[in-house]
Amino acid sequence: MRSHPRRILAVLIPLALATPAWAAFPERPPRIVSGFAAGGGSDTLSRLVAEAISPLLGQRVAVENRTGVNGAIGAELVARSAPDGYTAFQCPMSTLSITPQLQGANLPLDPGAELLPVSNVALSSYALVVAAGSRFQSVAQILEEARRRPGEITFASPGPGSAQHLAGELMKRLGQVNMQHIPYRGAAPAAVDIIGGRVDFMITNIGDVAGQVRDGTMRFVAQGDPTRVTGYENLPRIAATLPGFEVTGWFGLCLPRGTPADVIARWDGAVRAAMADPALPRRLVAAGFTPLYEPPEAFANRLAADRAKWREVIRAADVRAQ
Repeated sequence: MRSHPRRILAVLIPLALATPAWAAFPERPPRIVSGFAAGGGSDTLSRLVAEAISPLLGQRVAVENRTGVNGAIGAELVARSAPDGYTAFQCPMSTLSITPQLQGANLPLDPGAELLPVSNVALSSYALVVAAGSRFQSVAQILEEARRRPGEITFASPGPGSAQHLAGELMKRLGQVNMQHIPYRGAAPAAVDIIGGRVDFMITNIGDVAGQVRDGTMRFVAQGDPTRVTGYENLPRIAATLPGFEVTGWFGLCLPRGTPADVIARWDGAVRAAMADPALPRRLVAAGFTPLYEPPEAFANRLAADRAKWREVIRAADVRAQ
C-alpha cells in the first residue's frame, strides 16, 4: 500500500519542529573570547586555534578580546552568554584556578565553577630566571642564601595574585624560607629590573623571557614543571631540589554551563582533529607553547587539581586581590 504524501508530511513536520535548534551547529560563525589583550599568549593561542578549527566547523571562528581583571571580564561575558555554543572562552590557568580564589576577590562570578571545560590545547612551562651575570647558579643556592639572609632575597612577578607570584610563594613554602615579593605591572618591567640587578629572580612563563635568554641578558636556572620544552630539554627541574614543586600553565577552551552535550562534542571534536594535524602543534611550539590536547573529562580533572593546589598556597600566604 502506497503512503499518501500528506500523511508523510504529517509525520515529518512535527519531527523537524521537535529537532533542537543546535542540531545543525554551527549555522553561523561562532567566536572565541580572549580575556587578555591582542598579542599576548591567550590571544595568540585563540587565533591559532580559531584558524585551525574554522574549516572543521564549516564556519569562520572569530576571536574577540575582552580584557580586564586577569581575564575575568571575558569569562563573565561567556558565562552569561546563551549556552548555544556560539561563544567560547579561551580559559587560561590563572583565570580559572587562581584569580577567583584570592582573598578578598570581588568578582561577579567564579569562572572555574561557572564555565564548562571543553578541551585543553596547550601547556605553558614556567622556569626560574635570573640576570645573565647573577651569582645564582641553582635553586639550592638561592634557598641557602635565603636561609642565611631571611627576607633579603627578592623575587618579581607581574602583579599580586599572578601565577608568577604564587610560584614564588610555593617555593617559599616548600623551601621553608622567607623571601620578599616585588610586584610589577607586567612581566616586561619585571624582567628589566632583573636584568638590572634590582631583583634576584622570577619564576615565569618561558615564552615571556625566552627572547632575553637568547639575547644573553637573562639565564634560566631551572624549570617549574615536568614538560620537556623544545630547546630546553636539559634544564634542571625545581622539583629536584624542592619535591612537590610544579607550576604548569594551560590554555584551553570552555563553554557556558548548560551547553548541550552535542555542541560540546562538536567543539571538542574540532579541536581534537586540529591537534591531530601536525600544522597546529607546529605553530603552537613556534609560539612558545607545548601542545597537549585533553578531552573534557581530563581537562576538568586538571582544573580541579590546580584549584585545590592554589587554594592551599593562597590561604597559607594570605594572598589578596588588588
